[in-house]
Amino acid sequence: MTAVFVEIDDKSQPPATGSQPRATESQPPATDTQPAVTDCWYLAGATAAGKTKVGVELAQRINAEIISLDSMAVYRDMDIGTAKPTAAERAVVPHHLLDLVPPTHDFSLSEYVDAAHAAIADIRSRGKEVLFVGGTPLYLKALLRGVYQGPPADWEFRAAIERELQTVPLAALHQRLQVIDPLLAAKLHPNDMRRIVRGLEVFKTTGQRLSHLQTQFDEAHPAAAMRVFVLSWPRDELHRRIEARVDAMFAAGLVAEVQALLSKYHSLSRTAIQAVGYREVIESLSDSSKFQVPSSKLSEPANSQPETWNLKPETPASAGLADRVKARTRQFARRQETWFRSLSECQTIPMHDGFKPSDVTEEILSVVNKVSHERV
Repeated sequence: MTAVFVEIDDKSQPPATGSQPRATESQPPATDTQPAVTDCWYLAGATAAGKTKVGVELAQRINAEIISLDSMAVYRDMDIGTAKPTAAERAVVPHHLLDLVPPTHDFSLSEYVDAAHAAIADIRSRGKEVLFVGGTPLYLKALLRGVYQGPPADWEFRAAIERELQTVPLAALHQRLQVIDPLLAAKLHPNDMRRIVRGLEVFKTTGQRLSHLQTQFDEAHPAAAMRVFVLSWPRDELHRRIEARVDAMFAAGLVAEVQALLSKYHSLSRTAIQAVGYREVIESLSDSSKFQVPSSKLSEPANSQPETWNLKPETPASAGLADRVKARTRQFARRQETWFRSLSECQTIPMHDGFKPSDVTEEILSVVNKVSHERV
């Protein structure tokens, strides 16, 4: 089978429209970007770190409204497993970017950043401060450093890739990306299919290298110039909090919530089903001979081919289900912490058992006041 990318190399022609320039070192910076948001407050941390309670307290002290920084809280009807703020907490402080879309929608980083900028403008129109609260590191990085949004997905191109991957290894795509965009290829793992394909796709669509368009992520800021705080727990204590969180989610009806989701929507998007806890519950409830998790296919637009599940009636959660969710949550928390450590903008706030949100808030404000005095 002839490779679909043979034309995409340094000798390649511009896209078929002839309207896009070739990729060169002298290309002007991309204009379809969202700028960095460096003048807001941010409170982040791993799952179960206590962000919501501290966030509500901090928001009251600084006269702020809260914007969710959580990639799964955007989904409607996914409440227990995402640990959304309660109705009482939302009554105390207005929260934004919760329950935006149904769980059949593949919500993107670009959509989030656009919605966040709109929410910032809305909050500031009322003379309030803006406080982001959540644990999605990619969203945090996109806000702190800006993001190149890029062209929409080219589904025909992705379908061609899928056909080729039936006969060639993924490493072949990574090698092509090394030819087209060596800077991007050097940053990506050879098995990172989605980002490799995105790099190839952007070049095909725009005629420019993604590494030359998406430079914002490398533009770090010093922590002292920002108000970005990460709640940091000793590992053992965080694990105990995670176990208690998962036990509480099952006690609150996580299994019933998942059953209701599948009954109402019949499918979850490839993004939504990555929410910790939901995938494991679905697998436990489903007939293993017929169940298929939404595929990682690149060639299907969001919601174009909904997946369905054949549920076993009244199947109780298996004894090991909660343990599997706990294990995955611990893994997820480690990845979150690694991300936060990589961001120069973040300042850590040590946490301990029995913490009071008011005390944590005082510590955050003291850090901000200290920096302000040093500047004077």
